[in-house]
Amino acid sequence: MSARIEFVRRAARSLGVLDWIRIGVLVLGVVFVATGLLPADTARSSVGRVAPLLLFLFSVIILAELTKEAGVFDAIAQRLARAGRGNYVALFVLCVAFASLTTIFLNLDTTAVLLTPVMLALAARARIATLPLAMTTVWLANTASLLLPVSNLTNLLAADRVALETREFAARMWAPQLAVLAVTMALLWAFYWRRSMRGEDAYDPPEPAPVKDRVLFSATGLACLIFIGAILAGVHTGIQLGIAATIPAAVVVAVFAFRDRAALRPALIPWQLLVFVTGLFLVVPTLERFGLDDAMRALVGGDDGVAGAFRAAFSGAGLSNVLNNLPAYVAGESAVPASNSDQLLSLLIGTNVGPVITPWGSLATLLWFEWCRRWNVRVPIRKFVLTGTVLAVAGCAATVPALLVTS
Repeated sequence: MSARIEFVRRAARSLGVLDWIRIGVLVLGVVFVATGLLPADTARSSVGRVAPLLLFLFSVIILAELTKEAGVFDAIAQRLARAGRGNYVALFVLCVAFASLTTIFLNLDTTAVLLTPVMLALAARARIATLPLAMTTVWLANTASLLLPVSNLTNLLAADRVALETREFAARMWAPQLAVLAVTMALLWAFYWRRSMRGEDAYDPPEPAPVKDRVLFSATGLACLIFIGAILAGVHTGIQLGIAATIPAAVVVAVFAFRDRAALRPALIPWQLLVFVTGLFLVVPTLERFGLDDAMRALVGGDDGVAGAFRAAFSGAGLSNVLNNLPAYVAGESAVPASNSDQLLSLLIGTNVGPVITPWGSLATLLWFEWCRRWNVRVPIRKFVLTGTVLAVAGCAATVPALLVTS
């Protein structure tokens, strides 16, 4: 009995502030169901909706973690660092371009899952500061997600609501995307990349490192390509994200079972994210039953002019950082008349660009924090919140006028 108590104490001490927040959200959701504030049928329906997302999270984290173990991320990071040739400006441009293109074409969550380990490995391989590379990933995972419907789940919802095909959607969003990328690059350099922040004038490109296990390296690299291909194919064929991640993850686990069984440890399971997302989809429906929908109508208003566009964008950004950008968009969408396309797309801007202030603002930010935790990267929360606030405000302020120009 004493051994069990000691184990529980050690486990509790190992939990960070974010871990306790995640557990608290789930406990609150369970309390809502147990007390009848959220009917059991509604709870089952809500959790059923999020089940494919939970499968995706479970599978893709395991896939990415084992890909890291196989050295694939190190190899990509090494090539990126060598391409920069020791010049921080060149490296900055390469990292921004890489993160932006990954987000635009492969979805912001893919950037958080697959690109974050690449950036963290790059910092280790080139022996440079980790935080600038990490912040480049999380900021661009959010702010580079405006251009195409596939870039973000909220985009798919918005494109369907305003009846825009991919080309038409891009025609409305290209100017906002360029505007927010310019703001993001300027603030990344000012807050994280300039000389006084990074600490060095130049870096030494790393020498090529040998691959420890060629079979694991090849198998995990191929699995990642299959995952990316499945996501791209899903745009046209409807392949579910959970399936796109589960099959490659299962292949990688099978290969590791034969080549390196010791790597298949319980710590691979991303319980923190599973707990938080499940809790979120119990808490938010409860809030909707007790006035969230009405509050959003009062917050967003019904004006499709310039004032209404800014109001929708900043309301979406604010609520995204309180709850999460997905429920914030869904709640806001129900409050915007279907004919108010500028206002709806402004709401979309707020829920895509804005959730860079709190760790739970978007799923991509949650995934990013998970990777930082796994790589033992210290993220100064105060600086994260303050600089994220500047980006959210400046990004929305620059992006909404760009949207209105394309209307």
